[in-house]
Amino acid sequence: MSSVEFFFDLSSPWTYLAFVNLQPVLQRTGATAVYRPVLVGGVFNAVNPGMYAAREDANNRRLKQAFRVMHDWAELSGVALRFPSQWHPARSVLAMRMAAALEPDPAGLQRFAAEAFAAYFVREENLDDPAVLAAAATAAAHDGSALLAAAATDPVKARLRSNTEELIERGGFGSPSMFVGGKLFFGNDQLPVVEQELLRSAP
Repeated sequence: MSSVEFFFDLSSPWTYLAFVNLQPVLQRTGATAVYRPVLVGGVFNAVNPGMYAAREDANNRRLKQAFRVMHDWAELSGVALRFPSQWHPARSVLAMRMAAALEPDPAGLQRFAAEAFAAYFVREENLDDPAVLAAAATAAAHDGSALLAAAATDPVKARLRSNTEELIERGGFGSPSMFVGGKLFFGNDQLPVVEQELLRSAP
């Protein structure tokens, strides 16, 4: 069975779109996904610092176009998207530590990610609010308080750092970064070629 590694940060709207749009790709190909939480800010700091300057330029034509196309993609995919909200850009450290705590439970991590994405990109809630994240965890059939406590532990923090460093070492530069058979793909718009690669790599 073929598989895709999905390195992600919950604060990224393109990652939200890719997370939702990956599901039918997996169904069509019979492939599986391995979800890998990272801190996209750590990736930017290491290999893509120009992203911060681009965000600060209110007249950046490329970003204006990207924002418009993002909503076009959401409409095309039938994905609810309310972005940007008052909480953009979001601080995602706590959210991603909670995600990292769930990495040993792939199905649980997927459920939590779906709920956290909905909180931020559909209901316009604060991704950095522990109460919002605990509620997302509870909606995903987890103990919200216990998951918040786990996120504060050193092993979970170390796992998130390790995932982020691994992505950088493997050539990643943002979220979502997807690997199929060691080949890197980036962003929601590359899902068609991700699907092609999954079909090629299927036994």
